Amino acid sequence: MTHELVTALGPLVAAEASAEAPACGAEPGDLEQAVWLRLLERLDAAGPPADPQGWVRRAVRSEARRSRRRARAEQPYATEPAEDGGRGPEQRALAAAGERELRSAASRLPGRCPGLVAALLAPEDLTYREIAGELGISQGSLGPERSRCLGCLRRLLTPEVAAR
Repeated sequence: MTHELVTALGPLVAAEASAEAPACGAEPGDLEQAVWLRLLERLDAAGPPADPQGWVRRAVRSEARRSRRRARAEQPYATEPAEDGGRGPEQRALAAAGERELRSAASRLPGRCPGLVAALLAPEDLTYREIAGELGISQGSLGPERSRCLGCLRRLLTPEVAAR
């Protein structure tokens, strides 16, 4: 797209989009973007239109119709979507990376610690009795064993945390 074409058509695209936007429920900027994208696609495929001003008017109206059809097809939620605790994708990705690091470090622990830490982190939220039965140890020794394993895990993770 040439600079001259953009300069010449810019005010017309803005005016047409501003005129059509209220009727179709779209933002004028959204209509403008769609028209510029259509023009780029047209330039790649068939070159500049013979009548650029007429093409812009038709393109804006076409995009406005498309926006109206899209708005009619959209259905509101019957209820609010489930709340995810206010965590965005970035926070969820960081939390998942932290959990992977924790599980990786737990797998490098000595003795029965990898199994114990995995049982403590299990999504089923196992009781001490269930964990003791799963690991084949007495329920009374589970607390001291857990303390030793968490101490080892803390020492293992401290250099990794400090390295960052």
